[in-house]
Amino acid sequence: MDIVGFLKSQFICHLLICYIFIVSGLIINFIQLFTLILWPINKQLFRRINCRLAYCISSQMVMLLEWWSGTDCTLYTDPESYHKYGKENAIVILNHNFEIDFLCGWNFCERFGVLGSSKVLAKKELSYMPIIGWMWYFLEIVFCKRKWEEDRKTVIQKLLNLRDYPENFWFLIHCEGTRFTEQKHQISMQVAEAKGLPKLKYHLLPRTKGFAVTVQCLRNVVSAVYDSTLNFRNNENPTLLGVLNGKKYHADLYVRQVVHILIPLLQERIPLEEVPEDEQECSTWLHKLYQEKDAFQEEYYRTGTYPAVPTIPPRRPWTLLNWLFWALLLLYPLFKLLINMINSGSSLTLASFAFVIIIASVGVRWMIGVTEINKGSTYGNNDNKQKQK
Repeated sequence: MDIVGFLKSQFICHLLICYIFIVSGLIINFIQLFTLILWPINKQLFRRINCRLAYCISSQMVMLLEWWSGTDCTLYTDPESYHKYGKENAIVILNHNFEIDFLCGWNFCERFGVLGSSKVLAKKELSYMPIIGWMWYFLEIVFCKRKWEEDRKTVIQKLLNLRDYPENFWFLIHCEGTRFTEQKHQISMQVAEAKGLPKLKYHLLPRTKGFAVTVQCLRNVVSAVYDSTLNFRNNENPTLLGVLNGKKYHADLYVRQVVHILIPLLQERIPLEEVPEDEQECSTWLHKLYQEKDAFQEEYYRTGTYPAVPTIPPRRPWTLLNWLFWALLLLYPLFKLLINMINSGSSLTLASFAFVIIIASVGVRWMIGVTEINKGSTYGNNDNKQKQK
């Protein structure tokens, strides 16, 4: 192991990275709180400022993937439509198989300049989480309780509010609703059999209601649907802990060409007007999409590649520069405080510092645990079981 790799694997480096992320994130959340005074005066200015503030937080996570881990991401897509990425609003359908698929989705946004304004459909509990959850609140992220009868009205209102959003944005959506596991897949396929739907080998059944409502509310605002499938070479199963340890992965992201009974053209970029507006037709459309998605996943496992032109979008320097800014701003007072504590020679002071380190260690492990598959949501298990009753 070289010296750089050795340093990346050291826990003290992980603590410093997390210290920068947590402190800078709380500072930014505090600034975001004060931007609320702009909402009744100039709503669009409020939104533009919060896009930049949100970028300061989310780009630190992308920095870990791009610069710390050095993970490569090859994009397979149609060169003719490549130049449209980042220049139009889009709904991005992503598979949900890996612990860091959300991070790769953010990386995709970053490469095309829409990371700060990117949107997601997230569970309500995340809105209470400091830093990212609070950041999402100011970005007008669509939160839901995962009980559609209660969520429908709120989700529709939040989506309609985005119709006059001043920045180009991508709405990232995991239609499966929860991360893939073998147990959830088995239950999902039992539901498919009960409903007479074709079974999938590599995906859970898509949850169509949220997608249909998103399409209905954002029609004439969003220009296209990007159907994206993420995989990692050599059958790797990357984790956030691996990224934090500086392990390098190689991701393949397929923004795929679709042949579909409701989409007569062969294209990788699906104009939104070609997605049915009727909820039942949209549901049929999405199920068909996932059947094709499953077939392309099968092909990838067999050949290790996708049937499209590979390209590597240029890595932008802003994620690294943003992190270096916060590192220079926050590490100096930390080291100065540490030196003063050591010079004081006080046992109580040193014990307090050790206690803070222990708390920070637990906090770091908890944040990593949120992304772990074996500690993921039971939503897929419980909800699917209820559907079988």
